Order: sequence, then C-alpha cells, then structure tokens
Amino acid sequence: MKPNSGTLVINIMNGGKAEAYEGVYQCTARNERGAAVSNNIVIRPSRSPLWTKEKLEPNHVREGDSLVLHCRPPVGLPPPIIFWMDNAFQRLPQSERVSQGLNGDLYFSNVQPEDTREDYICYARFNHTQTIQQKQPISVKVFSTKPVTERQPVLLTPTGSTSTKVELRGNVLLLECIAAGLPTPVIRWIKEGGELPANRTFFENFKKTLKIIDVSEADSGNYKCIARNTLGSVHHVISVTVKAAPYWITAPRNLVLSPGEDGTLICRANGNPKPSISWLANGVPIAIAQEDPSRKVDGDTIIFSHVQERSSAVYQCNASNEYGYLLANAFVNVLAEPPRILTPANKLYQVIADSPALLDCAYFGSPKPEIEWFKGVKGSILRGNEYVFHDNGTLEIPVAQKNSAGTYTCVARNELGKIQNEVQLEIKDPTMIIKQPEYKVIQRYGQASFECIIKHDSTLLPTVTWLKDNDELPDDERFLVGKDNLTIMNVTDKDDGTYTCIVNTTLDSVSASAVLTVVAAPPTPAIIYARPNPPFDLELTGQLERSIELSWIPGDENNSPITNFVIEYEDALHEPGVWHYQTEVPGTQTTVQLKLSPYVNYSFRVIAVNKIGRSQPSEPSEQYLTKSASPDENPANVQGIGSEPDNLVITWEPLKGFQSNGPGLQYKVSWRQKDVDDEWTSVIVANVSKYIVSGTPTFVPYEIKVQALNDLGYAPEPSEVIGHSGEDLPMVAPGNVQVHVINSTLAKVQWDPVPLKTVRGNLQGYKVYYWKVQSLSRRSRRHVEKKILTFRGNKTFGMLPGLEPYSSYKLNVRVVNGKGEGPASPDKVFKTPEGVPSSPSFLKITNPTLDSLTLEWGSPTHPNGVLTSYTLKFQPINNTHELGPLVEIRIPANESSLILKNLNYSTRYKFYFNAQTSVGSGSQITEEAVTIMDEAGILHPAVGAGKAMASRQVDIATQGWFIGLMCAVALLILILLIVCFIRRNKGGKYPVKEKEDAHADPEIQPMKEDDGTFGEYSDAEDHKPLKKGSRTPSDRTVKKEDSDDSLVDYGEGVNGQFNEDGSFIGQYSGKKEKEPAEGNESSEAPSPVNAMNSFV
Repeated sequence: MKPNSGTLVINIMNGGKAEAYEGVYQCTARNERGAAVSNNIVIRPSRSPLWTKEKLEPNHVREGDSLVLHCRPPVGLPPPIIFWMDNAFQRLPQSERVSQGLNGDLYFSNVQPEDTREDYICYARFNHTQTIQQKQPISVKVFSTKPVTERQPVLLTPTGSTSTKVELRGNVLLLECIAAGLPTPVIRWIKEGGELPANRTFFENFKKTLKIIDVSEADSGNYKCIARNTLGSVHHVISVTVKAAPYWITAPRNLVLSPGEDGTLICRANGNPKPSISWLANGVPIAIAQEDPSRKVDGDTIIFSHVQERSSAVYQCNASNEYGYLLANAFVNVLAEPPRILTPANKLYQVIADSPALLDCAYFGSPKPEIEWFKGVKGSILRGNEYVFHDNGTLEIPVAQKNSAGTYTCVARNELGKIQNEVQLEIKDPTMIIKQPEYKVIQRYGQASFECIIKHDSTLLPTVTWLKDNDELPDDERFLVGKDNLTIMNVTDKDDGTYTCIVNTTLDSVSASAVLTVVAAPPTPAIIYARPNPPFDLELTGQLERSIELSWIPGDENNSPITNFVIEYEDALHEPGVWHYQTEVPGTQTTVQLKLSPYVNYSFRVIAVNKIGRSQPSEPSEQYLTKSASPDENPANVQGIGSEPDNLVITWEPLKGFQSNGPGLQYKVSWRQKDVDDEWTSVIVANVSKYIVSGTPTFVPYEIKVQALNDLGYAPEPSEVIGHSGEDLPMVAPGNVQVHVINSTLAKVQWDPVPLKTVRGNLQGYKVYYWKVQSLSRRSRRHVEKKILTFRGNKTFGMLPGLEPYSSYKLNVRVVNGKGEGPASPDKVFKTPEGVPSSPSFLKITNPTLDSLTLEWGSPTHPNGVLTSYTLKFQPINNTHELGPLVEIRIPANESSLILKNLNYSTRYKFYFNAQTSVGSGSQITEEAVTIMDEAGILHPAVGAGKAMASRQVDIATQGWFIGLMCAVALLILILLIVCFIRRNKGGKYPVKEKEDAHADPEIQPMKEDDGTFGEYSDAEDHKPLKKGSRTPSDRTVKKEDSDDSLVDYGEGVNGQFNEDGSFIGQYSGKKEKEPAEGNESSEAPSPVNAMNSFV
C-alpha cells in the first residue's frame, strides 16, 4: 500500500502470477470518529485460451439450401470479439443472405455457387491480452441441381416459436432472428401491444438484430420477429423481462448534529426484485455493533434522538438483490463548535443599479448559528421586504439603489459564541446605448454607417464589439470600426444582414441591432412571370375509413416553378361551402395520402403555389362520406369559474362538426369538491358550452372534467382540471396601516396582510386611496380628488409618489379580489414637509426713467411652504451682449414691488428673480429692461426679452456718426425737393379742361409706398386708362389698401404722371413740348418720411 494513502498496488511485472491475486477486495478507512467501507472490488486475471483442435469435414451443400458455419470460440475473460476472414486476411462480405450471428456463427439463408471456397476462417480477438486466435479453415462446396427449388422461410435462430430473454435495467437489449429461405427472407420487428421505443431503437445486421439501449422496466413485453419472402412467412416471439439491480431513490447523506439534537438517516433504493436494506455501523452489522441509546433502526431509516458526542459514527447502508448491491457511507458527526465565518473579510461587491445584490456570509458552527445583517458601523439590524435573507447566510437586495452602497456587517452567533465580518458594496451606473444603430437601405457599392453611442459608469471600462448575423465581422478592410460607429465601404450583396453592437463591462452587457439591406435598380424583365394555372383532373383512390389517396394533374407553371400544392377540404355535411386547410406537399408531388375523420362528407380541391403567388383553386373532387365513430377527443379549454358566491360555472370549447365523429353529440359534465368528495356528480347536456352548478360553498376548489359522447359511444377519459366556485367580497380591511413620509413629494405606506381565509377569492392585491385634505400654507380647502394606487399580489407596502409639499393628506387601504374591493381601513392622516417653491407667477418691469426701473411680481403659484424671502439678481448688458457684474438683493416675503434706483441711463439690464422657503430656493424667472435715453423719452425702452430689437435701435441712435449722417441725408432731400418744385412750375400747358370737369374735386395722388417717391409727369401720347380709382380721402391720409397699388400699374413703364396741381393726366394726349423724351430727366424726389424709415 502506498504511504499516506489508501491505494493498494499489485505489481506482477517482477514475477508472480496474476491468478495468485484473484479475489474480492474491500477497503476500510478508520479513525476515532468511525470507519468507512468501500464497495467490493473484484480482481480476475484475463484469459485468452487456444482453440481446441478438431477435425473439420468439408461441407457439401445443395444450391438454395441453408448453412450454418459454427465458430465456437474458446471462453475468454473478457469474452472475445468474433469475425470471419479468408486466408488473405480479408473480411468475408456479409449481406441479407449471409451474416454473422451474435454467437459468432456464420449463417447462410441460402447458398449460391459463389459461396464455394475452402478458407472460411473464424478469428477471436482478445483485446485485453492483445491476442488473436484462429480456428482451422472450413471448406464449403456448393453443388447445383436444376431447377433450384424455392422454399418458405424457416428460422435458423432462435429455434421454436417462443423464447425468453432477461436483461438488466440500463443495459443494451439485443434480440436476434436469422431465417433460411429462398428467396432470401426479409426480417421485420414489432412489439405486441405497444410500439418500439423511439430514439432508443436501432436495427443491425441487416435488420436481423433488434437493439434497444438503456432499457427500463417499461421495455418488458413480447417482441415478435417476422421473416417473410414471396412464398410465406414465419415468426418467433421473444418474451423479454427487464430486471434491475438496486438503484438509489434516496441515498443516505452525512449529518452534522450538535449535542441534544435529533436527526434521521434515510436509505431508499429500488430494483427488480425489490432489494433488501441492511445497516452497518463502522463496518459492523448494526445488530452486533456497539449500542447507542440515541439510535433506533426502522427499516430503511435510522432515527437519532438527543444525540451525544459519543454518537458520532460512520453508517453503511447496503441495498442488495440477486443482480447486485449498493453501498453508501454516511457520517453522523456530533459537533459542538462556535461559529466561524468563511467569507473573506472586507470583500468588495460591485453591482449595477436596479439589479440584485448578493452579499455572502458563508458560515459554519454547531449548533447551526443564527445570522444577522447590519448596515454601517452603528446601523440597526436589517429587516423588511426590501431584503431577502437566504438560509446559507447570503443577504440579497433585490433592487439595489445608489443609497444601498456602503459597509454591511454579518453577525453569526450560537450558544457557544459569536463572530462578525464586514463586506463592502458599490453600486455602479448601468451601461446604456443612448443612440442605437438604425435600419439602413443602401444601394450596391454605396457606404453604410451604424452608430452605437454609449453611456457608462466612469469606473467601468466598456468594450464595444460588432457582430454580423450573430457572428464575427468579416475579415475585410472595408469594415471600419470606430469608437462609436461601424462604417462599411463599397457595400456588396454579401454585406446584407443584421449588425449588432454589443457593449460589455465587467458587470453588465447591453446590445442593439439594425438590419442592412443592399438593393440595386431592378433589371428590365425579359420574361413575364405569373401565378400558375389551377390543377385539374382530381381523382380519389384507395378509399378507407380513416384515409384516402388524392391525385391531380398540375396546371401551367407560367415561367415560375411550382413550389408546393395546398390541399383544402369541404365538409358538405356540417359546413357546406366552407373550405378548410388540410395539408400541403412539395411542388414535385402530385399524389398525397390524406387522413380523414369519421362522419364527414369530404370534397377536396388543390391550389398550386409559386414565387409569384397562388393559383385559383381547382374544381372540387367527388364527395366521399366517412363512417361514424365515437369521438376521438374531448372539449378543450375546460374551465370552472364561479359567477356568484354560491355557484360554479363550467365552460368548455364545443367540438366542431367534423370532430363529433357521428350523430347525437353530447357532453358529460362531471365535478366534485377537491379533497372533500369521493364520488363524481355528472350530468349530460347537448348543444351548450356551459353548465352552472348551484349551491356551492364560496371559493372552494373543484375537480372538473367534460367528456364528449355521441350515438356510437364515449370519447377517451378526459383529463381533470381544477376550478373554483364563485368569489365574494373580502370581509376585513388591512390593519396596522403606517405611513412613513420620505420627502416632500414621496411617502411609503405599509400594512399588515389580511388572513387569506377572509379574502374569499383570488387575492389580486391591495388598493391605496389617498387624497389631499388641504395645503398647510394657504389653509384653503378645495375639491377633493382621490387618487388610487394598486399593488399586485400579497404586497404589504408601497410608495405614494407625486405628493404636494406642505400639505395634509388622508389615506386608507383595501384588499382586492376578483369580485371587488373589501372594506376600507380607518383613514390615516399624514402631512408632507415643506419643499422649494415654484417660480414667481410673473415679473413686470415698468416706469423706466434715466436711472431707475420699477419691478412688480406675483407670488409663486405653488409656494410649497412658508415663503421666507425673495432674491433679486441683476446685471447690465453692453452693446456686444456681454454681461456686467451681478448684484444680488434679498427682499422680504410680504413685498410685491420694488423701485431700483441709481441705474445707468440708456442701459439694458437682465433680472433673475426667485422665491425661498426654509428648505431652499425655487426656480427663477428672468426678464430684461432698458433705462431711457433722456427725460423726453425720444426712444422708449423695450420691456422683456422679446423687445431686443428696440434696444439695438437706441444704441445706434446715440452714436455721433449716425446723427451726422442723418443730418446730411435730410439736407440732400431738401435740395432735391426744391429742384423738383422749380421744374414743375416751368411745365407746358395741357388740354385738360374736359377731364377736370369730369373730376370736380381732384385730390393729390398718393406717394408710391414701396419706394417712397412721388409720381412722375410726361407728355407721352400712349397712356392706358386707370385700372381702379386712386383718389385719397379728403384728410389726405393714405390708406393701406390704396397704397398697395403702384401708379406704374396704370401706365406703360413708369409714365404715370401729374399736372401742376396734382391732377392725373396720363390719359390725355396733347402737343408734345420740347421736354426730354421718355421722361428720362423728370425729377423723382423721395419722400422725406420714407427716407427716414429706410435708414432707421
């Protein structure tokens, strides 16, 4: 035996015989606590004996007869592998006619002249000794007789009509049938009264050997092999019995007990036959082992009561039957140990926010220690639904938040002492893809780009991986992977697919995908493709009760091959005119075997399908009426749900017409109260899908089944379903309602669950009704608007979000089941603390002067507490919109206006204004305003951000260069006006007497508003009449609708003209004076008003 080991080494390399060590060995390991025993180990030397010498006579066989060449190998250990070869060491060919049996013999179902040879040699290979033994060659001579007589099959092995076979559970079952006959028989296997097991059945040796792997007791039964040729058949039945060596149901497990505790060892095994159970203690049968008053043996169980430290021992359980045994050791260790924590101290855990956190506290001790968890150095013990405490000491935080981070302390204690250990928890922000790749359609040879922009915790290092169709990107330089994108250059058709961006950190992983579709301009079609023509000439053959064969002739494909045929059927008996899908077959198939249902009048039609679409249906086939039968199936979707507290409504989906299998369809409805009634109550109904059972207790379980039947019998036994009678409203309200205000807008409410018996139905959850009673800052009541939050399941707490700060609220809690809500708990009053206020309702700036502005404001719409003050900040803005120094003023809360003095004249200011409570400052409101330029108010300041343009005009108007420029322009306009009037006074006389008579009250024509000039005059002869009146009101004001029409519209070119007193003379022809032609030198003085507007 090896030193410091239990390994026994037997070495026969230096002499000695293996036979000397043959036997059964067993290892025993022993210390002061007890003795453990190993399984028996059997050692047998391998053997490869020689063939006994024998004289073999030549075999003379008539052609067509059967022949068996016996091998009879020597008995070896382990058994040899048999094969047949010739003198050239070539394997002899085998077939359905010639094959080797399981015993090694070579069987000829019928011999042929080519079977004549003198070197049929059987070889036995002993793998363990790596030797091959050879039998003497066997000679076979086949002589022919004409004619060769054909023969019915005869079994060569096994003999007789029946035989038996015993196999052990878990082994491989091999059954063999080899038959003689001419022609060569074909072997077929069946199992009487059942089917061969799927996925475990194999056929070998040209179906002469049936192989079933991993056999179990269910494989017991009669297996029939049938040998058949054209002259007849023969069969043999093999009765198979599957026995079983013992196997574990419950193996004994080690026990660790502390003094005074109780425990059990259970040893349960099964087998065929049933194994016997025996116990040993420290390797000695328990009947003669040292007595222990705390121990009691009860068959396959040892019961320990009030154990002491001397009760420690190793117990062996032996389960045996005639096919084998099981042996298991179980150590009963009676220990008294103070607690030990096995988790390393200060272990760091990192988790992603909003995901579970598991903090380990592996421990050991006897008695079993109690585990408690604390957070922080001086934290209180952790309790509540936000934590889960596992039996192995692990603390689970189902939804870890940022505030869950910190130090956690695990304390383990028993009556012998206590110990603690600290671990650290860090919460990381989750990794997110804030811009995902998007679906792309790219033309061939274009460029595709996918973005994948991520956001992650700064302490985690992400890695970004791109996949194509869930595989690595092709090794192609066209694929460019950037920091946050993937670009594919010069895309081709093979780039089509799904691209996925995967972001991994050490703690989490996210992904997003997008599809790239590569397209090209469609080619000009050279061939016209169309849907196929419908099939025709449908024919029904091979009519049976449950099947029929349908055949047809396909129609024209129309340049697109037919991919499949769809077969539909009509039931003229139950649903005439309605066609249902039956099956479909490949486009190369024109016949199909169809399964039929009883009591259906069938017609069939066929539809051809190609890539273009479906053909029109074929003409229907002839009708075929199948015979009636009892139903094959029962109604589906059976349910039992009460509609009232004292009833049970049983519903089901009725069978369709063709499922009835015959006339007189009815339903047998059965029910009984679960775990109360032994007998079923039944009723038979027809033409309904619902039955109501009255007088039931409230919300109790019932077993329900619905069975179909017709005039020919019942359907198979239906499966049972569990239903419940009707619910009633819950009886009691939740108790011990508590409210914990977390902050000014959030509160947590918790309650004790109601007893399940008082729910009287399916517990759906709890509803919390809460409403605002009044605002504590305004002391004013308003319309009460109740809000409802529903918490699903058996939850006993919930959060109330969206509360208004500094307000008084009431709430109550009700339990909810499927019937409705129970009574409300007593109203619970709670108040929310102050919060920061909203922004002031308005800020107006009025009464601007050279150095002051008046500010007026409104109090916040939502003060959310008691206002303590207002804060005003302001700063000047220069011409380049740069901000000056910021001034801050604190204003009492009872003020609503303020006059700011000592400001700079003609200066823009920006104001920031907010309110405060004792909690802090609220959001601010901003405005802008400008002090005026001088006391006359030449340019009034603009108020508010929307008047920014006015401030820029004031700034320009104060510049000296602009004032000088405007003076020069005004002087120039004055000179032009003087010249214009001088030239008009020198004008000729015109025959306008008649026109002036027609216009008794001529008015001065308006200026052209678009360019600010007067109309011109000329003596040109061609003038068009006015398109519409152009007279102005008597007060000489210019209306907007009149000024929109330019005088140019009424003449040719720009020749709309006036006479000396302003009368329009464009229609009059007169003698031409020597004035410049085309009016090129006529003066066109701009309006001084519009000239100013164009500059300002």
